[in-house]
This record gives sequence, C-alpha cells and structure tokens, in this order.
Amino acid sequence: MKLMELLTYVQYETNQQNENPFIKSIEMDSREVSQGSLFICINGYTVDGHDYASKAVEKGAVAIIAEREVSVNVPVIIVKDTKRTMALLADLFYGQPTHHLHLIGVTGTNGKTTTTHIIDTILTEAKKKTGLIGTMYIKIDGEQKSVKNTTPESLTLQKTFKEMNDRNVTHAIMEVSSHALHMGRIHGCDFNVAVFTNLSQDHLDYHETMKDYQFAKGLLFAQLGNRFNHNEIKIAVLNEDEEATSEYKKMTAAKILTYGIDNEADVMAKNIQMTSKGTTFTLITPTHQRDVTINMVGKFSVYNILAAVTACLASSIELDSIIKAIEAIEGVRGRFELVDANQDFSVIVDYAHTPDSLENVLQTIKQFAKGKIYCVVGCGGDRDKSKRPLMAEIAVKYSDEPIFTSDNPRSEDPAEILKDMETGVIGLHHHTISNREDAIHFAVKHAKKDDVILIAGKGHETYQQIGNEVFDFDDKEVASKAIMQYK
Repeated sequence: MKLMELLTYVQYETNQQNENPFIKSIEMDSREVSQGSLFICINGYTVDGHDYASKAVEKGAVAIIAEREVSVNVPVIIVKDTKRTMALLADLFYGQPTHHLHLIGVTGTNGKTTTTHIIDTILTEAKKKTGLIGTMYIKIDGEQKSVKNTTPESLTLQKTFKEMNDRNVTHAIMEVSSHALHMGRIHGCDFNVAVFTNLSQDHLDYHETMKDYQFAKGLLFAQLGNRFNHNEIKIAVLNEDEEATSEYKKMTAAKILTYGIDNEADVMAKNIQMTSKGTTFTLITPTHQRDVTINMVGKFSVYNILAAVTACLASSIELDSIIKAIEAIEGVRGRFELVDANQDFSVIVDYAHTPDSLENVLQTIKQFAKGKIYCVVGCGGDRDKSKRPLMAEIAVKYSDEPIFTSDNPRSEDPAEILKDMETGVIGLHHHTISNREDAIHFAVKHAKKDDVILIAGKGHETYQQIGNEVFDFDDKEVASKAIMQYK
C-alpha cells in the first residue's frame, strides 16, 4: 500500500519531502523494522519512539509518523497523536479485519479470563472457528502465542485479527482491560457483543479514583455502535447485580441483555447448590428454564458462566449447545485450580489479586472447608498500594492461617510491601514469610487432613519478577513438589 493511500483518512500537519513510498509493514518498535516499513514514534512509559527514528531508517524504514520533527532523510508525517493515528492506520493497513469477525469483548475487574475461556469453549462446541486474546495468551484456531499485555497495542491487535481472517476464524473473543480502553488500544475494533463482569478496587495506581476506573470500563459500551443498524445488532451484556451497570446502560446505545443472581435479569441462575467439587443451579433465559451442573465452585463462577451464556445467546448460539459446553468445562488454568497429588487436604491455586476476588474465593472455600483454611497471599510491587492492607484484612478475616508473602515485587523491596500489608492487621494472628516458595512449603508442611490451602495472586503465571530479573515460578508446580516432600 502506498503511503499517501494509507494517509487518506489521517489528519496530519506536514509531510516532509512529499514522497510516496510503498509501505510493506507498520512498526512501533525499531527492532522490528525491515526494508519498506512505516515507523510510528510512540512516546511510552520508559522510552520515546522519536529517539529511535534514525535507527528505524537505518534498518529500512521508508517513512516516519511522528508528533514532532525528527532528523531523517525519509518522509516524516507530523500528527497530533501518534497512538490514535496508529490505531487508524493499523485498521486500514490490515483491511479492517474486525469487520469480518463476530467480535466479543469482555471487561471488568475480575472474571475476564474465565469468562472469555468459557465463551471460547461454547463457540467451539457450536462448531465455530475461534480466536482468543487475553491475559494468558493469544489463541488462533487452537494455536497459542504469548502476550505482553492483557489487551495488546492497536497495531498488534489488528495484525492478530488479520491473521484470524487469513485462517478463516469466524468468532473472536478478547479481554478488554481498563488500561487499553483509556489508552485507545481498541480504537478501530468493531465489537458485536460487549460484556461487563464486575467492578471492584484495582489499578488505582493508574486511574487514581474508582470513578475514573469505572468510566474507563464504560468506554467499551459507549463505543459500541452508536447507530441503529437492524441488520447488524450490537449487544451490551451487563451484570444486573453490579451498581455500575446503571451507568453503563446510559452510556450505550446498543441493545442490552442482562444477567444476574440477586436482581431480576434476562438470564438468571436460581436454586444454586454448591459442593467442593461443583455447582448445580437452574438456568433461566427469556425462553427456557434448565437445570445445569458445572464442574466449578463459587458464586463468582456462576456469574462467569452467566456472563458467557448471555454473550453466546447474544451471538445466536443454541441453548442446548451452550449447556453441553458449560457442563463439560473443567475450569481454567490458575482459576480456582485444584492441585491433586493424592494428599488428604485441598490445595487451590487462584489468580485472586484484588480485595474483591480474594474475598470471593475465601468465602467460597469457607462453604465447604471442614478443617483449617490456610491463605498464602502477597501483593505486587509498583501497583496500587492502597489495596495491600485490604488484602491482608480479608486474608485474616476469612482464613485461620493467613501467610503473607511476596507476589511480583518488581522494583520494590518485598519487605516494604509486606509492611504495607501488615498495617491492616496489627495485633491479629498471621505469618509473614517473604520467600514465596518457603511460604507455600510452610502451608503444606503444617496442613492436616481436611484442611484447605489457598495460594492466591499469581494463578496461571509461571514467573516471578524481582527487581529487573524474571525467575521461573509456578505456584502449582511448587505446591506439588512440596506435597511430595512432606506427605
């Protein structure tokens, strides 16, 4: 595609050198530039792409998109906002790929990963070819790729959607983070269905206030098709039991479908019965009522199921196919995942890293625990500090043996993070073991028959970031080895 053709819909101030080279690729990382690339200068958290413009040209860039002048001998197009421009150019360069997909976006504080995986399972059962983008990986027709962010930058997103087009994917599901919404990473994504799970405290290091955080999540629904196209109906799937839903209803012009447990909704779960192995409930939809058994526990799991069911009903999937899929699901990696090494107590690994998610998981465990509850939990460094004492309070409130330890301390001193946690539980019983492996071993060594150990915060993650170094660390693997050692 020629440069000027690509710039058709871009508002720019100047085009230095007034040339019109052929663009073979678009890149925002100078290391990825090759002959014929268009390089976009992005001012990020740690580096400014403008400082790498010359290096990009040396590697073969034939044009530069920038917010200010840079000294290079190729055309430089000056725009006001390179990130917004990048989203537009990526969508155009890759042929507006989301226009050829049924795209489902899921946002909320907790449950995004589980809900997207349940939706993916249901669509696969319905013989749809799927793609998935989320916290754990990108998956295209069963093939997995690693990811850096829950929701990638717009350039990576559109390139991924184009690959889905090329591989005949018909339905795509993606987690949509508040950061991505606020930064405009999903600009150009043509969503058909947008799903809201829940809202509780998280990411206040970035958003500063809960009001700002709530607003950022709401952008997904505000941007969901503001025109009434009756041949292509856009649908917002909202949790009727969440306070923020009333605001999101005002923010969207799309058709609304609701789900819930406590308040009347279009899709509901009633008569919920729970054991340590699974949950049964009556699923009520606008047209049917069915008894369902799932291999997951916890009220939060039922909410995730309801969100996925409603999204799939909105996507015209038959109810029989939906029920067959959800009854067969065993769970999602690192989400209330049982560690079974033939021990006589339970070990559960869960991604719970917010006060609300930790409370939900521990409340669920209390419903079936016959012995003591051990809770191994930490808080990440360089993240919202205000939730640290809250996490500690919840661990102490709902477990018998709370064990505070390191999560991903990043650039912070682990001891200081633990001190922040302990301010919420001064004078109350707890253990503090900074080394995460030692903390897990402590819990396993002391657990007796019918006790339950919750290892919270990292879930599916297979690493631990300490300072600038990243070490291999898998909670499930460490727990398994500890069980074999002590039992």
